[in-house]
Amino acid sequence: MAWRTRAGFDMLPTVRSAKGTPPTMPTAHPPAPQVEESTRVLSAPRAPSPAAHPRLTSVATALPANAVPQSASRALAARMFEEGLDPEDRRLLAVFESSGIETRHFCMPLEWYAQVRTFGEMNARYLEHAVALAVEVSSRALERAGLSPGDVDHVVFVSSTGLATPSVDARLANLAGFRSDVRRTPIWGLGCAGGAAGLARARDFALADPGARILLVALELCSLTFQRRDLDRRNLVAAALFADGAAAAVILGAEARAPAANGNGERAQALELVASRSMLWPDTLDVMGWDVDERGLHVIFSRDIPTIVRDWVRPNLDSFLAANGTSLEHLSHVVAHPGGPKVLAAYAEALELPPVAFRHARDVLRECGNMSSPTCLFVLERALAAGDIRPGDSAVLAALGPGFSSELVLMRGAEI
Repeated sequence: MAWRTRAGFDMLPTVRSAKGTPPTMPTAHPPAPQVEESTRVLSAPRAPSPAAHPRLTSVATALPANAVPQSASRALAARMFEEGLDPEDRRLLAVFESSGIETRHFCMPLEWYAQVRTFGEMNARYLEHAVALAVEVSSRALERAGLSPGDVDHVVFVSSTGLATPSVDARLANLAGFRSDVRRTPIWGLGCAGGAAGLARARDFALADPGARILLVALELCSLTFQRRDLDRRNLVAAALFADGAAAAVILGAEARAPAANGNGERAQALELVASRSMLWPDTLDVMGWDVDERGLHVIFSRDIPTIVRDWVRPNLDSFLAANGTSLEHLSHVVAHPGGPKVLAAYAEALELPPVAFRHARDVLRECGNMSSPTCLFVLERALAAGDIRPGDSAVLAALGPGFSSELVLMRGAEI
C-alpha cells in the first residue's frame, strides 16, 4: 500500500464544558460502536457501474487578506487575558506554540478582535466577508472546471460560523450571475465535518439528477466567534486553533457534460465519487459544538477527541470500505480534516500510517490553521495539485464534527 497523501482531522486538546467541567463520555475508553451493515452500496439504490459515478472536476480555495503570524496571535491573547487568568490557565498559552500552526488568516485585522463586540456586530461582519469570499472561491472553482456561473444547476452551501436569511448562497447567486432557477441547499451546524458532508450531499444530488452540475461551497469565519470576555479554557484553546477560509468544488452527474480542459487550457482532473457514509454516535452531543447566548457562539470541544479517533475511527472506516468491496490495505490515500498534532497522531496510530501520509494535512494546518468545514478540501486541493491521486487510485475524504459524527467519501482518480 503506497501512502502518497496525508490524513489529518479535527481539533486539539483540553477543554471544559459550558459549566466548566469536563464533558462526560460514555466510558473512559469507550468500545467501538457497532455499525449496522447495509445490503446495498451506501448512498445508492444499487452498485453503480464505474461510468455511473458522479465526478468531482475541480477544487479551489480562498483565504481572507489578513495573514497573522501565530506569535502575534499569542501576544494579543496574553495581553487580553493576563489579568483574568490564574497561573494554571496562563500555562495554556503554550498551546499557541504546540498547535502546529505558524500562520492563520482572519477576515478582520488582528487588533479588531481586542475589543468587545456584540453578536450583531460579529454577524454583520460574517455576512459581509462570507459573501465576498464565496464569490471569489466559486469563481475560481468554476474556472478550473471550465464552466460559467450559468452552467450551475445546484448550489450546496456549508457554514456554521454565522447566520443569514436569505442565506449566503442566495446572495452569492445574485452576485455571481447564477440562473434564476438554480436550486439551493444551505447546510448549517456540521462544523468540522461540513466539507466532507457537503461533498457527500452533492454526490447524492448528482445521483438523483445525473445531468446536474453542482457547486459546493464550504466557508467559515471562525475568528468571528471569538469571545473577548470569555475566560474559559476552551475559548483560549480555540483562539490558538481556528481561522477563516473557504473552499469550493464542482461536482457533475454521470450524464453532465464537462470540457476536457479548463479556460486556461489545463487538462481537467476528476475524482469519481464512489460512495459515502454518515455516522452519528449516540450519547456524544457534548463532544463538539456551540453554546449560544446573547453574546454569540461559544465553542465546545472535548479533550477526549484523540481517544475517540483511536477507538472509533478505524472500525467505522473498515466497515465502510468493506461495504464497498475494498479495505484499508487496498486504499491508496486518506485525505482528512487536520486539526492538531494530538489528533493527527491518533489518526496515524488508529490507521497504522507513517507520518508521510499526513504531509498535506500538516502543511495546511501550519499555513492556514483549522478553518473548520473547508479544511479537508484544502488538503484535497493540495493532493490533487501534487498529482498524488492518479487515475485508478482510491482515496477517502474524512472528517469528524458535532453530533458526534463522522463523514466519509470514497473517491477514485479518473480522467475526464
